[in-house]
Amino acid sequence: MPNPAIEAAIPHRGPMLLVDEVVEQTEDRIVCKKTFTPDEYFFQGHYPDYPLVPGVILCEATMQAGAILLSKFVVDGEGVPVATRLNDVKFKKMVRPGDCIQMEVKLNERMADAFFMTGKVTVAGKLAMRFDFACTVAQMETD
Repeated sequence: MPNPAIEAAIPHRGPMLLVDEVVEQTEDRIVCKKTFTPDEYFFQGHYPDYPLVPGVILCEATMQAGAILLSKFVVDGEGVPVATRLNDVKFKKMVRPGDCIQMEVKLNERMADAFFMTGKVTVAGKLAMRFDFACTVAQMETD
């Protein structure tokens, strides 16, 4: 079920909206949750006999949490947060259908229109992945 506050903060929509709930938020930190249901589209091929959430989906979900944190820097809906860099990505635990992940993103530094963050994903309190990433707020182009 779509969350109006999340949809107001970021432009992502299903099936690529990967944040179910904002648990807590401060000026420089956000914690969000996502539960992966067994019928997620990517489980069909990743992998049919042993379904796993792809690492790129974990990264995307975490960056969406970061985009919600950065939404306060988007003026009048004129822009969209876009990833510019991922560094030091480490996967520690597999995420399976039915798992609820908690994504924590910390804004470490802002330099003009560049935002440098650290994200981590936990499942049942255990670290599943972590990485550093950078985003900018890009102006949306219209045809």
